[in-house]
Parts: sequence; C-alpha cells; structure tokens
Amino acid sequence: MSDNAYFSVSDLRKSYGEGEARLEVLRGITATLDKGEICVLLGPSGSGKSTFLNLVGGLEPADGGSIRIGGQELTTLSDKELVEYRRRELGFVFQFYNLVGDLTVQENIEVCEYLSDNPLPIEPLLKSLGLWDHRKKFPHQISGGQQQRCAIGRALVKNPGLLLCDEPTGALDYNTSKEILELMEQVNRDYACTIIIVTHNDAIKHMAHRILRLRDGQIIEDVRNERILPARELEW
Repeated sequence: MSDNAYFSVSDLRKSYGEGEARLEVLRGITATLDKGEICVLLGPSGSGKSTFLNLVGGLEPADGGSIRIGGQELTTLSDKELVEYRRRELGFVFQFYNLVGDLTVQENIEVCEYLSDNPLPIEPLLKSLGLWDHRKKFPHQISGGQQQRCAIGRALVKNPGLLLCDEPTGALDYNTSKEILELMEQVNRDYACTIIIVTHNDAIKHMAHRILRLRDGQIIEDVRNERILPARELEW
C-alpha cells in the first residue's frame, strides 16, 4: 500500500444462503487504491462485482475482512454511522438513471446537494456536465446520455471522495458511452475523486489507472495501467 492509499479492502468475504444452498460470492478480496485513481473492475456476470460495490458502499454487511476508506473502517460502523458515511463520502452512479420524473434536471441534482455539508456549487457543476441549457427540462425531455449526466451530477454534487459507478454506460449507445467516459475523466481531473467503474466492457480498462478483474469471487488480475488512453481513443 502506498502512502497515498485512500481505499483498501483486505480478505473481504460475502456469502448468501445457508447449508447446502450457501453461495460464496466474495472469497477473500484484497486490493488498495490511491486517492484520485480511476479503477476499472472487470468480470463476467456472477463474478461478484455488484456485491463488491454493495459492501464498499455500505449497503450490505461483509461476512469477514476489512473495508477501509478515507481512514475509516466500515465494518465497525453502526447503521447510523454507515448512513453518515454514505452521505459524506460516497456518490453512486448506476446503469439505470433512477431520476425523479417530476423534478427538473437541476432539481434532481439539488435533492442530493442538501445531503452534504460541503456541496459543490450547482451552476458550475451543471455547466461542466453540459447540462446548463437543459437545467429546466424534465428527464423525459432529454436524451439517455443527458439523463446519465444528470445522474452523475446528482452523485457529484455531494463532493464525494469516492464515486462508485455500476455499468454507467450499459444502457447507452457507442457514441454516448464515449461521451460519458470522457465526462468521467473530466470529473476525475476536476474534482480529484477516486472512481471505481464496474463494467463488462474490457476496452474501458485502457482509460484507468488501475485494473481489477474478478472471477468466481476472487481477484485474478490487479495491475497498474502503464499506458493510459484518453476515453475518446477507446475502441470496441
């Protein structure tokens, strides 16, 4: 672990079910990330990617191991403390945007602004996301890519240290996916947040600082990317 390590999990384990029906989903995951890194987490369906995000996001308890983020050990936190951790430290972006249909773009983002003690200012955030001209529109009036930008803005407005992205381009076409990945680069550069992108798309790994690959609940690849490509140069 480097002196800049911000994120670390050690021997992380999670199972579901009991007896013969017990399924071991995570089987001793150990990894670290430095502050400000983009990490791409790869693996086939059923490899444990979403479970990993749920544990790191404080949405489910681990069966064993350690999760340490920003100097705080998650596995020892109470339910109330986990809520505060998610408010303060985390932003979530999902494949499906989960926007509130009867709120405007700006209002969807402002809802999460109130969760933070140190939110980002709305106007420059909307402009950096390319949403300023669409701020008064409702979700059904904008494209899928713009909806995902709004979802990213909702996660970012809290000024989180860690942005967790579960298949953020999964519902988008090729060109829009590239735009969203370029936006992720910009977010990483402008706001210095650490980003974990879960994806099936192997090509996305080329834009990351770190690459983790899961198979059957274990890490089979953990490498630092020596040649990072700009998102606009990715091909698949």
